[in-house]
Amino acid sequence: MTPPPVKRRPTIDDVAAAAGVSRGTVSRVLNGGHWVSPDALTAVNAAIRKTGYRVNPHARSLATSRANSVAFLLTESHDRLFEDPNFAVLMRGASKALSVHDISLVLIMAGNEDEQRRATEFITAGHVDGVLLVSSHSSRRGLISEIVAAGIPAIACGVPLGFEKKMGYVAADDYDGAREMVQFLAGLGRTRIATIAGPEDTSGGMRRYEAYVDELGDAFDETLASRGDYSRASGALAMTELLERHPDLDAVFAANDMMAAGALDVLLASGRRVPEDVAVGGFDDAPVATTTTPRLTTMHQPFERISEEMVRLLLQVIDGERPAAIVLPTDLVVRESA
Repeated sequence: MTPPPVKRRPTIDDVAAAAGVSRGTVSRVLNGGHWVSPDALTAVNAAIRKTGYRVNPHARSLATSRANSVAFLLTESHDRLFEDPNFAVLMRGASKALSVHDISLVLIMAGNEDEQRRATEFITAGHVDGVLLVSSHSSRRGLISEIVAAGIPAIACGVPLGFEKKMGYVAADDYDGAREMVQFLAGLGRTRIATIAGPEDTSGGMRRYEAYVDELGDAFDETLASRGDYSRASGALAMTELLERHPDLDAVFAANDMMAAGALDVLLASGRRVPEDVAVGGFDDAPVATTTTPRLTTMHQPFERISEEMVRLLLQVIDGERPAAIVLPTDLVVRESA
């Protein structure tokens, strides 16, 4: 006699299908119901009863607790993580600020679609209490939309384009800082001031370019502008293009120090003297600014203060307060490049 088939034990996927919600929503319900709407909570609990899903006792024990961890969500490539020291400064500052509250920082990379999908699943499953969103791109709106839609506490570094009213943020004053740098270069008597702007889908790239255009006014010439992706290599490529178009340019403002360093490489290789022939200004006051020859004149961003404020605002949101936004001033640091 053939024994009856063993009935398959219901899974979280079965519950999600029965409830008409995502797997992540079911996981959040099992982990205490954090960031789940009342309707979704009701649907999931009904699906659990319908499918006969047996809740893990360990998951039940988490119902009144927090994960005691926060995600440091970086929407950049792995190469950018290691090339740009600003990320390390922000991460170190955030970790230090969280340690006071006995909260761990978890680095999550989300530079491509697969990483973004995994990041969304991990974050929305309740493994972290909140998110510190770093280097957000408006072209990657899906990831931010998922975080906002799930009601997960999050604070962005820089203005989260398209989500300014829904997510708190801490930003340096990109616009005023960039205008000050262009004013400084013009004050040196430079009249052919070029720019290497940052990515158009980032708040810093957009606002610093707007400041450059506004400060030059009627003297603005779009052929004196090029764009990079904040990497040193992109700065070198942009500088090469600018010199081909305007060999007589006498100053360049790069939207970050890494691109400024790349511009310096090309200028010096072309036989131009810096700053005698071409003055160079950057933005960030990153460690690279003091390692170039000559050292970079730049706008200082208070990265340690930014990370501390991001943590402070995030913990407030986790505790139920409304998201807030802070804009911090930048400071001109004059060195030998201009």
